[in-house]
Amino acid sequence: MQVLLIHSDYLKYKTKNKTPIAEEIEKDKEEGVFNEALVVFTAVEKVDEKNPAGVVNNLINEIKSTNDQVNAERIVLYPYAHLSSSLSSPKIAIEILKMAEKELSVRGFEVSRVPFGWYKSFEISCKGHPLSELSRSIDAVDISADGIGEEESEPSKFYILEDSILEDAEKYKYEKKSDLEKLAKYELGTGKSKDVEPPHVRLMKEKELADYESAADIGHLKWYPKGRVIRDLLSDYVYDLVVERGAMPIETPPVMYDLANDAIREHAEKFGERQYKIQTKKELMLRFACCFGGAFRVLADSFLTWKNLPARVYELSTYSFRFEKRGEVVGLKRLRGFTMPDMHSICADMSQSLIEFENQVDMCIQTGKDFEVNYEVIFRATKDFYEENQDWMYETAKKLNKPVILEILPERKHYWVCKMDFAAMDYLGRPIENPTVQIDVESGKRFDISYLNENEKEDYPIILHCSPTGSIERVICSLLEKTAIEINEKPPMLPVWLSPIQVRVIPVGEKHLEYANQVADEIAFNNIRVDVDDRDERVGKKIRNAATDWVPYTIVIGDKEVETNVFNVTIRETKNNCDIELDEVIYQILSKTMEKPFRKLPIPRNLSERINFK
Repeated sequence: MQVLLIHSDYLKYKTKNKTPIAEEIEKDKEEGVFNEALVVFTAVEKVDEKNPAGVVNNLINEIKSTNDQVNAERIVLYPYAHLSSSLSSPKIAIEILKMAEKELSVRGFEVSRVPFGWYKSFEISCKGHPLSELSRSIDAVDISADGIGEEESEPSKFYILEDSILEDAEKYKYEKKSDLEKLAKYELGTGKSKDVEPPHVRLMKEKELADYESAADIGHLKWYPKGRVIRDLLSDYVYDLVVERGAMPIETPPVMYDLANDAIREHAEKFGERQYKIQTKKELMLRFACCFGGAFRVLADSFLTWKNLPARVYELSTYSFRFEKRGEVVGLKRLRGFTMPDMHSICADMSQSLIEFENQVDMCIQTGKDFEVNYEVIFRATKDFYEENQDWMYETAKKLNKPVILEILPERKHYWVCKMDFAAMDYLGRPIENPTVQIDVESGKRFDISYLNENEKEDYPIILHCSPTGSIERVICSLLEKTAIEINEKPPMLPVWLSPIQVRVIPVGEKHLEYANQVADEIAFNNIRVDVDDRDERVGKKIRNAATDWVPYTIVIGDKEVETNVFNVTIRETKNNCDIELDEVIYQILSKTMEKPFRKLPIPRNLSERINFK
């Protein structure tokens, strides 16, 4: 439910015409005047239909809390559909408003309710003090038969799992300032972090990778050429990674789906308020990931037999959407529109799922190595799953070669029974959620995905969700945050294969420019991104600019280099400055980019021809 509370001098309304959903009213309800009132404009939403009593309970508490501060003489409930694009049925909305009216009256408030479903004119005078206009989102709580909120379910238990030994996460002796301890404290809610902008936000702008798009909703970015080539390289990387492991690429162009479809609506409700909805003649939701709008519908239309399983499909969702809260949206870490690599594996049974899960954990571990990023891991499972598969979980955890956090959920709350989440830590000590693998025991049946088993009978599969990297934006976020963390230990840079510019050639003077371009031609011929600083600047300044651009290899060309073909090369990673032949430079770069995707230089080779995007 969406609510707007106005502390008013007065509210006047008058009904004009009925709508098809209008409730029947007495003559005295056709108009009204209320002085010194707390007016509660309300929009009852579809999600409220699950638990009307719970919504009413929270609404009453919110009204009471507000009125305790403003001391209005009366409460007026005013139905106002314009506060939401996801409205409940009229029947439920009227029921909820009547329940709220009755409960407020029982609690001693003077309360009135404006008729539902009528076109009305109204006039309101807001008092204008700091608490006179308040907007709220009201969620439901579980309500027992006597109307009192039930106790919260048993909380999860957190442990550290190391070499098949469990220890309470709060008592474990962590290494000093370890990422594992930071992640554990975050999960336990005991960690502290400065509420400041993480460094990657500055870096993404400073390095001309991306920036906020001011003409769109919050949480959407615009990408500059350097950032775009990094995104493309990461997309190519994941494509190669999953296809090599048997995934079949698909593409499902729609990014919005009809919430009138029962299966889609039920799955979407798992994501609560993070559903990104739009309203046309239908209520639509922008896709959260590739699963329920893409992969599941493709698989539901396919003929599968036990001989096909495990079957894997992969889609790069550009874009996926989540309605993140305004205060949570920041940089590349948390967005409303993002790029999600999404693989789904259809498995015949739990035994097959466990084998597939292990293989996908290996894949997630590999991405951390290829990105040169440290991942800490949370292994999550329901209590029932853990008790049935404890030995398997312990053996799977050993693949990490490090302690992991183990969360045991008392009961299943989600579509998954087991998952492994990988997280890099940012400069501020907060997790950047990256790869994940999940065992889904619900969606096969919900989306009518079936296969023919060995007995020639239809059966529902278990589905694994896997994003081997997490969102592309979060990968870039973790890479930039890593440079901020290591700034005092090593020069900041991206892995060579992801660097937008891998080599910069700097001619000392104009007479060296032609030869510099010949060298650049030879480097580019070997699928290496190279540029030439042809500007009329001092050599020292050009070298500093190359460092500012985080260029991994910088070659300075003067008279000696032209004569000897031996080049003065600065290697950023090691801070070495050495004289080596061009073949050696090319070999070093190719050895660092071997078996990684390649894209051509996305900007003009000559620096003098470039646009300044900042």
